[in-house]
Amino acid sequence: MEQNQLDRETLSCSICLDLLKDPVTIPCGDSYCMKCIRNFWDEEDQKGIHSCPQCRETFTPRPVLKKNTMLAALVEQLKKTGLQAAPADLCYAGPEDVACDFCSGRKRKATESCLVCLTSFCQKHLQPHYDVAPLKKHKLMKPSKNLQENICSCHDEVMKMFCRTDQKCICYLCSVDEERTERQRELEVRRENIQQRIQDREKDVKLLQQELEAIKHSADKTVEDSGKIFTQLIRLIQKRSSDVKQQIRSQQETEGSRVKELQEKLEQEITELKRKDAELKQLSDTEDHNQFLHNYPSLSALSESTHSSSIKIRPLSYFEDVTAAVSELRDQLQDILRDAWTNISLRLTEVDVLLSEPEPKSRAGFLRYSCEITQDPNTANSRLLLSEGNRKVTWRNKPQSYSSHPDRFTDYLQVLSRESLTGRCYWEVEWRGIQVFVAVAYKNISRAGRGNECVFGANDKSWALECYQGSYTFVHNRIRTSISGPGSSRVGVYLDHGAGILSFYSVSETMTLLHRVQTTFTQTLHAGVYVVGSAEFCKPK
Repeated sequence: MEQNQLDRETLSCSICLDLLKDPVTIPCGDSYCMKCIRNFWDEEDQKGIHSCPQCRETFTPRPVLKKNTMLAALVEQLKKTGLQAAPADLCYAGPEDVACDFCSGRKRKATESCLVCLTSFCQKHLQPHYDVAPLKKHKLMKPSKNLQENICSCHDEVMKMFCRTDQKCICYLCSVDEERTERQRELEVRRENIQQRIQDREKDVKLLQQELEAIKHSADKTVEDSGKIFTQLIRLIQKRSSDVKQQIRSQQETEGSRVKELQEKLEQEITELKRKDAELKQLSDTEDHNQFLHNYPSLSALSESTHSSSIKIRPLSYFEDVTAAVSELRDQLQDILRDAWTNISLRLTEVDVLLSEPEPKSRAGFLRYSCEITQDPNTANSRLLLSEGNRKVTWRNKPQSYSSHPDRFTDYLQVLSRESLTGRCYWEVEWRGIQVFVAVAYKNISRAGRGNECVFGANDKSWALECYQGSYTFVHNRIRTSISGPGSSRVGVYLDHGAGILSFYSVSETMTLLHRVQTTFTQTLHAGVYVVGSAEFCKPK
C-alpha cells in the first residue's frame, strides 16, 4: 500500500495532483500533464518568461513540449495493476480539511499555515520554508481555515496587536493610522494656530510699517517746526543784540555831544581867561603909577564860571551796568534753557511707539536694568549721615555739619538721589531700624517746612513704600494702601518711566511683588528714602 502510494505520488502531476496524462518533461526535469503545463504557461505568455511551477526555474523562449513516452508507459502500467488513488483523507483535502493554497487543481491537505505568508501549505509546497533561509524565519502554525480572519481588511496585514480602546485585534498599520489620525488632528490645530499667528504678525508688520512712516513724518515735521522756533529765538536774540548795540551807540552819541558841548564852552572860557590874564599882565608890567591907577578901574570884572570848578568822571564805568544786565539776561536764559531742555529730553524719552517690554519675571531679568544710585548731600536732612560713597543713609540724633542749601529737607528725615531716573531702571534698598520709606519723587517736591507737600507719599509729587516692623503700606497723595507680603530687609524697585509703571518687590531668595503703580509720570524722578534707622542703596550684582 505504501509503495503503491509512493508510486502514485511520484507519477502525479503537481498541478492537477492526479496521475500524469500525456506526461511531458520540461528542461528543468520536472514532469507535468501536457494540458496542465500548457495552460499554466498560457497564463505566463504575457510576461514573456515561463517558469516551472515547482522549482521556479525560468525559460526563454517558451519550451516546446514533447510527450515523455517512458513516463506514459509507467502510468499505464500503474493503472493496469488496478491500484488507484489512495483514500482521499490521506493526501487530498476533504470538506472539513484545510486545503493547500498553493496547489492548483485538486488540492492536498495543508500540513502547516504560515502567519507571514498568510497561506496554508501541503507538505510538498511547504518544503521551501525548510530549505530557503528567508522563509525559515516565518512563523508556522497548525493548519487554520480562519487564517484570513487574522488579516486586516484595510491593510492586508496580519493583526498582531490588540487595541484596548476598540477591544479588537489590529495590525501595526492600524496603530500607525490611528496615531497618524490623532497627530494629524493635532497638526491641523497647530497649523491653524500658526496660520492665525502669521496673519496676526502680518497685521502687526503692516501696523509697524505705518508707524515707521508716522514716526518719520512726525520727526520730520518736529525737526522743521523746532528749527523754525529756534530760528525765531535766534532772530529775536539777534534783534535784541542789535537793539542794545543801537541804544548803546545812540547813548554814546548823546553823551558825547554833551561832553563836546561842555568841552567847547570850557575852551571858550579858557580863551577868555587867557585874554584877561594877558591884559592884567600888561597892566602889571606898566611902570607909570599914574597910568596903572588910571587904567585899573577900566578893566572888566571877571565873569563867574557857569561850570563846576571840577568835573567828576567815572573811568570805564559808563556802560558796565548794561553789560551786567546782559550777563544777568544770559544767566536767566541759561536757567530757562536748562529747565526747558530737561522738559524736552523728558518728552523725547517718552516717545515710545511700541508697547512697553513686559516686566521681568526673575531677579536676573530685573538686574538687566539695574542702576547705581547715590544720595545728594545737598538734599539730606541734617540728622542723616551719608556714607559708603553716599549710598548708605543713617539716622543720627546729633545734627551733621551740613552747609545751608535750598534743596535740603529741613524738617523730615529724607534725602533724594543725585541721579535723575528715566527709561527703565531697577535698584534695591537694604534697610534696618524702626521705619523706612522707599520712595521716588519729582525734583520740585518742597523741601522746607513740615507740611504734606514735603513728605514722601503725602502729595502728588511722590510715591512711597513704608516699611514698618515687618509690615508694608503704599502711600501716594495721602492715600494709604495696606499691603500683605513676606517680610524682608531688602526692597526692590522697578521703574518703567515711559510706560508709567512703578513696582515694589520684597527681595529674598525669591522676588515677591508687593505693589504696582500704573500712572503717567510728567517729570523725571529721583530715588529717595525717609529713614528712622538706616538704608543702603545696594550696588548692582
